[in-house]
Amino acid sequence: MVNSLFPARKVEPFESIPDLIRKHSTAVPDQVAVQVGDRSLSYRQLDQVIDRVSATFQERQLETGDVVAICAATSVEYVAVFLGALRAGLVPAPIAPSVTAEQMASMLDDCDACFLFADELASPADSQAVRIQIDSIEDWLLPVDSRPLPTKIQPDWLFNIIYSSGTTGTPKGIAQPHGMRWAQILRGAGYGYSGSTRTLLATPLYSNTTLVSFFPTLAFGGSVYLMPKFDALGYLQLAERLRITHSMLVPVQYQRIMALAEFERFDLSAFEMKFCTSGPFNDAVKADVLQRWPGGLIEIYGMTEGGGACVLKAHEHPDKLHTVGRPVPGHDIRLLKDDDSVAAAGEPGEIVGHSPSMMQGYYGQPGKTAEIEWFDETGKRFLRSGDIGRFDSDGFLELVDRKKDMIISGGFNIFPSDLENELLRHPAVDEAAVIGVPSDKWGESPVAYVVARGADETTDSELLAWCNERVSPVQRLVRLFLVSELPRNGIGKVMKKELRACYLELAGTSG
Repeated sequence: MVNSLFPARKVEPFESIPDLIRKHSTAVPDQVAVQVGDRSLSYRQLDQVIDRVSATFQERQLETGDVVAICAATSVEYVAVFLGALRAGLVPAPIAPSVTAEQMASMLDDCDACFLFADELASPADSQAVRIQIDSIEDWLLPVDSRPLPTKIQPDWLFNIIYSSGTTGTPKGIAQPHGMRWAQILRGAGYGYSGSTRTLLATPLYSNTTLVSFFPTLAFGGSVYLMPKFDALGYLQLAERLRITHSMLVPVQYQRIMALAEFERFDLSAFEMKFCTSGPFNDAVKADVLQRWPGGLIEIYGMTEGGGACVLKAHEHPDKLHTVGRPVPGHDIRLLKDDDSVAAAGEPGEIVGHSPSMMQGYYGQPGKTAEIEWFDETGKRFLRSGDIGRFDSDGFLELVDRKKDMIISGGFNIFPSDLENELLRHPAVDEAAVIGVPSDKWGESPVAYVVARGADETTDSELLAWCNERVSPVQRLVRLFLVSELPRNGIGKVMKKELRACYLELAGTSG
C-alpha cells in the first residue's frame, strides 16, 4: 500500500508558518522554497524578503489583525506579500483577479482592507485601501536586511480571509484562523510531506485549493513549484523535469491531463501522492489515474469553511471510487433531513460537519454565519455544506448533489448529477452540466449543456433523445445545447449561475 510509505510522524505543538520558514532558512538556506516560472527563492531569500515586507507593514503603522488584500496573478511577489503580512500578524485577503469592479469594491469594504496589492491599479476609487502595484513592490519596501519587530502569532488569530467562489451567489469572506492551517499541516504529516517534497501546483494562490498543499509543503521544508497558468502538456513537462512528488489538482485538470495522447511518454515515477478537491471527481477518471499515473491518489471532500472533511485514499479502496471516502479522524459528519432532524442510516440528507479546523465565521457577517450553522442537542457546532449525500454500509460518503442545484419539477426532486452522469456515458460527451430553468407547467425543468468529445458530429437532438430514453419521465431534459466549453471559475468549478443567465437571455423563461 502506498500509505505505508508515510508512517505517522511526531509534529511539535503549534508553530506559525512564518516561524517554520525562519527555521528552514537556517537549516536548509539554499534549498528552493518557491519557484514561479523561471524565478525562484531559496529559504534564505524567502525569509529575507518576508522580513522586509513585515517590517515595511510595521513601519506603515499597521497593527495585528489589520487586513491586506491581494488581487493578482501568481508570482514570487504575491508569495512575499502573503507571508510577510502573516509574519507581521496581519490578515491576507486573496481576491480573484476576475472579479468585477463592483465585487472588488464590496470585498474591500467587507474586509476593511488597509492595503491592496494588485497587478493593475484600476481598483474602486472609493476604497480606502492604499494601492500598490505588486510587480513594483521593490519601490515600496524598506531596504534589504530590514528586520521586523518579533510577533508571537497565536492559533486563534486570523490567518487569512478567503472569499467564496461565488458560483451560486455573492462571495463571502471565510475567516480562517492560524489553528485551522496548523490542523492541515498536522494532517499533511500523514501524506508524506517532508523536506524532500517537491510540490507542483497549477491553481491560483487566491484559492484555498492551492493553499492546502502550498502551506504544508513550506511547513515541512519542501519546495513548491507554481504554474501561473495551467496547461496539461506544460504540467507534464514540469512534473517530469522537476521530479515532482506531490500535487493538488482539480477534477477538470485531471481530466485534461489524462486525455492527452502524449501522457504515456512522460516519466512520472517520482510521484508519491496526488490530491484532488473542489468539485465532483468522475470515478472513471479516478480509475484511469490509478491505472496509469504512479503514486497514490487522495480525494479530499470538504468546505473552505472547514466544517468537516472526508478523505478517499483511492489507491487503497479502488472499489469505492464512486464515493468521497470516510470522515477524517476527529471530524464529525452527519446528514440532515429537510426538517433538520438527523437522517436514518442509508437515507440521503444535507451534509453538516464539525472539525478542529473550522472557520471562525464569515468576516463581519454574523447573520450569514448563523445561516450555515447547526447545533446538535449537546450544543456542538456544525457547518452546513449545502451538499446532499448518503453513507454506504461501510461508512463511505456518496455525494448525491448540491442542495441549491436540486431541480423541483412537478413536485419531484431531480438531481442534476444523475443526468450529468448519464450524459457522460455517451461516447460523444466530454463534459456535461445540467441546470434547472423556470417552467410554466412544472415549476422547473432540466436543461443540459454539453461539450462534445473531439470532432464528434453527434447532434444535440440525438443526444437529447439518447438521454431521455434512459431516464425516468420526470427526469427528461427539455433542451440540450452543444457548446465549445463550460464557463468555469479560476479553480475549474462550473459556473451554473452563468448557464442559467445565458438560458434565460436566449431562450426566455418558459420551460
